[in-house]
Amino acid sequence: MTGIYAPLHTYLENRYANTVVLTLAEIEDLLGCTLPRAAHVDAGWWGNDNANLTTDPHSRSWTLAHRIATPNLLARTVNFERQG
Repeated sequence: MTGIYAPLHTYLENRYANTVVLTLAEIEDLLGCTLPRAAHVDAGWWGNDNANLTTDPHSRSWTLAHRIATPNLLARTVNFERQG
């Protein structure tokens, strides 16, 4: 995985825990840039399309790491649960 979301992918792929909870600020720190506004206000941005079918680089970062993202936008956190 390459591109702006590669650091998130690497971080999630290298975690042994089945559940990883990150704040939006922690994700931005990993990426070294600000997430788009949609990531802060639209739970659909955190969709979990099949990594082989989606062209969205942000969702590929967690789906290729075999994770499902579940945002809690009020708490400003995202729960990344290991699939399978």
